Amino acid sequence: MIQDADAAHAGATGPRPLRIGDTAPNFRARTTRGEVSLDQYRGRWVVFFSHPADFTPVCTSEFIALAKAMPQFEALDGVLLGLSVDSLYSHIAWLRAIRELFGVEIRFPVIEDPSMAVGRAYGMIDDDATDASAVRATYFIDPEGIIRGVTWYPMTIGRSIDEMVRMLAALKRSADGSVLTPAGWQPGDDVLVPPAQTAETAIGEDAPADWFHQTQPDR
Repeated sequence: MIQDADAAHAGATGPRPLRIGDTAPNFRARTTRGEVSLDQYRGRWVVFFSHPADFTPVCTSEFIALAKAMPQFEALDGVLLGLSVDSLYSHIAWLRAIRELFGVEIRFPVIEDPSMAVGRAYGMIDDDATDASAVRATYFIDPEGIIRGVTWYPMTIGRSIDEMVRMLAALKRSADGSVLTPAGWQPGDDVLVPPAQTAETAIGEDAPADWFHQTQPDR
């Protein structure tokens, strides 16, 4: 059940996809780990991701990989939260099959969304869609409930779980605005210094030639 989706996101054709900087709409829903609400995770980072359907090959590969990487997300104080339009009973049967066939336990909650209310509130599903077969979205939500990162993948391509972990680490490292993370950054790599914001500091006599791309060791 959606509790406080921002009415400003709604227009004549329904809600727009959420963007970086938006408040993540709160909801309460049944999951494979009991009933949860998004706001119960305030104070932690949430990696909220949707998958097209249970018992599908790409989604199965993603869930196995996410389950194996769960300790990496937890080490970053991150919470994994999955969603699809399938019913809770379908989720349970699928997770049981994964455990029996691959020996992998899915310990993160998987939300049921048969009415597509949550998916539509997040703009994951077109307002006229009858199912979520084309949806593979991920929202990185900060401890205050603000969306800080968004990725979208087509139905045919599985997400990079390593990139999901890296993105969470980079978002946490740069959250206070003191540094930026360069291409391919990994924890422990050099970081970038935010560039000068005025012409005086950028082109003055004492300004370094590389004022727009200065690195420093990550402390």
